[in-house]
Amino acid sequence: MNKIQDDKKLTHVLYKDKEEKIQEVKADYILSSMPVKDLVSALPEDWVSKEAAQVAHDLPYRDFMTAGLLVDRLELSNHTHHKTLNHIIPDCWIYIQEPEVKIGRLQVFNNWSPYLVKDPLHTVWIGLEYFCQEGDSLWSMDDSDFLAFAEKELQKIHVIRPGAVKEGHVVRMQKAYPAYYGSYKEFPLLQKELDTIPNLYCIGRNGQHRYNNMDHSMLTAIRAVELIQNQSTDKSSLWNVNTESDYQEIKEEDRNSEK
Repeated sequence: MNKIQDDKKLTHVLYKDKEEKIQEVKADYILSSMPVKDLVSALPEDWVSKEAAQVAHDLPYRDFMTAGLLVDRLELSNHTHHKTLNHIIPDCWIYIQEPEVKIGRLQVFNNWSPYLVKDPLHTVWIGLEYFCQEGDSLWSMDDSDFLAFAEKELQKIHVIRPGAVKEGHVVRMQKAYPAYYGSYKEFPLLQKELDTIPNLYCIGRNGQHRYNNMDHSMLTAIRAVELIQNQSTDKSSLWNVNTESDYQEIKEEDRNSEK
């Protein structure tokens, strides 16, 4: 168990409001889902060792771009047993394998909920997902150029026809995927030192630099609240979320019935 140092206790958070003015919020406990790289840089310099600070500084990430396109229909046929509208397929996500395009995944927002689309009977909102690095050729494209590029990629693999796109939007997401290379091998050192801050709880994908799904991320928040309620300084149960070999989405009662 790590030694908890009360002199490191966090007392407030500073943030910028819409007018770029610095605001302060007092805090008894802080649950941090911000990237660990940014968290450590925001802490007082002497709260972590130089070695641990360097680990945080060098943590690698993959960034993410989405081209959202509103189209009149998809040029894909539904050959499954699922009954769908004649212009759509039942999938929420489709991973793209064709080597001639850069798109990694196609998302169909209609299938998450028809309420996400103004006219779900006659149009389809899709998201073209690209894995990239901040500052690379994709990330640096103007929005109009990126949308045109994404549209041509879907035409190339026969998902849409020319003229199908009615509207488009671009979303850039920094540090979407914590990566497991580089300084990540030294992460236990950083984790150990962060745990010496008694009222800091690292949660979520970026908060723990771990490729958590939504259920895992929510569970880290639940574990953090349990630790606070129990006034426990042992944060091992928080960091142990999503470390077991089997998949965590199975219900506990189902897991027990399999034994």
